[in-house]
Amino acid sequence: MAAGSRRRRSQRIRVASYLLAGLVALALVLLVDWRTLQANFADAEIFAEQFPGIVTVAARNTVIYTVFAFLGGLAVGLGVALLRLSSIRPYRWFATIYIEVFRGLPALLTIILVGFAIPIALGVRFPTVLGLPTSGIIALALVAGAYMAETIRAGIEAVPRGQMEAARSLGMSHSRSMASIVVPQAFRIIIPPLTNELVLLLKDTALLAVLGTSTTTKELTKFARDGVNANFNGTPIVAAGLLYLVITVPLTRVVAQLEKRNRQAR
Repeated sequence: MAAGSRRRRSQRIRVASYLLAGLVALALVLLVDWRTLQANFADAEIFAEQFPGIVTVAARNTVIYTVFAFLGGLAVGLGVALLRLSSIRPYRWFATIYIEVFRGLPALLTIILVGFAIPIALGVRFPTVLGLPTSGIIALALVAGAYMAETIRAGIEAVPRGQMEAARSLGMSHSRSMASIVVPQAFRIIIPPLTNELVLLLKDTALLAVLGTSTTTKELTKFARDGVNANFNGTPIVAAGLLYLVITVPLTRVVAQLEKRNRQAR
């Protein structure tokens, strides 16, 4: 009896929420000035002008920044995670300080420090990769590495201890056991959160504009902002947003499928 009452109550709440959402949507449809909105954010002519540059330059650069920052962050994160799990205390201290510092600092501040402070302090210039400056990539990799380090550490600790013990009983060294047995299993566990980190990195590339850009090094957000300034119209922002969705939605769907597969495998 009580279960049936709770079920009816939840059904009424669900129906009420649907009605409320429908009323809000209807109010928006009736109150929004669609003609003005279309003129300022969906101008077909300005939208067409963004192509092909927004794809061949901006989207391309965004993907390159993201891929190299992710690979760099993955390498840094794996190294720091292993240091974090080390039995040597100074290694653990170093890893802990690194993680706390780069997770505590805003990504924008890290980009500024790496992009401006390091060249001034050391008198060096960062090289380029595929025609793009690497200072921003390095900064994003350092930030991503701090987050990935904790994810990888959790994945390693999630592997049953018996796996390491079995490998050691076969005569493998600790490092070989970690590299051949434990780490591969850990990565299978942490693929979904690592994919989420990839999506976050892709959106964080918008911060790289603070370092300055040229016509060939713009990423999506900077390309769109320049389009807005040139046309005094928000349509380029909409075009960039659509391209971000084209890139990120498939990735998020991959994450969902991987998480579903992991749940089924348990």
